Amino acid sequence: MKIIDPQLIRNVTIVGEPQETRALIGRLCRRHAGNGSRSAVTVDWVTDHVEHRVRLIELSSHAPIAELERAIRTADGVVVLMNAAATSAPRVEALLRVADDHQVARLCLVGGLDDAAADFGHCVRTVAATRGAVPLTLQIPFGTGAAFRGVIDVVPMWELEPMAAEFFGSHWPIAEQRYHELVDAVLAQDTGRSPTPGAGTMAAHQLYDRIRHLTRIGDVVPVLCDASPHTDDIAALLDAMVRYLPSPMHVCQPEHALD
Repeated sequence: MKIIDPQLIRNVTIVGEPQETRALIGRLCRRHAGNGSRSAVTVDWVTDHVEHRVRLIELSSHAPIAELERAIRTADGVVVLMNAAATSAPRVEALLRVADDHQVARLCLVGGLDDAAADFGHCVRTVAATRGAVPLTLQIPFGTGAAFRGVIDVVPMWELEPMAAEFFGSHWPIAEQRYHELVDAVLAQDTGRSPTPGAGTMAAHQLYDRIRHLTRIGDVVPVLCDASPHTDDIAALLDAMVRYLPSPMHVCQPEHALD
């Protein structure tokens, strides 16, 4: 039996529409040889040269609200699936509020970006409207609707700035703006002071560390984009789970002991 350091474990609850959570669990099983049932999957994943064990549980947003509240309240970390084409998502908003009330670390994964009605900004505003937490767009869509071509990873992109500017073409100014907004938001949350807008840069590992701290205490919500159907790869999501969500050793909520 392989012994795993508890600090290298991530227990993650994936919440969303049943078909969306099932599809995501299925992709994990196919692409990364996850072990377990379709509703409870274990994936061994290497991020930043360290192997972690990610345990995933599927939770339907259609479950009774009391069950959802208890599951989120006792979760180590939550990934909330959002649909960019949905005009309203009261259940998603309620889930985000519950997670915020109990300071549960959470990520948001936005899908449906290839839909003609996709509005990534609306999803970000929905997270922002949930009291207490600031959304951090770690990824942005490379086009939307019929023009959707994939995802731009804002943090690592900056370290490849000359090549990235050429590759992303007309999307580069937006990506550059989002990067500076991300750094500004992290600095403002971390220091309590307003930085000079658009002037901040930060080494990727420092940015990861600061986002990890702010996510774990519930002050920010990292927002990622689902690259499907153009690619079935979800490496960036697993990296984000490992980098930003807490291990069982970092979760100290009374509910975890009582429930």
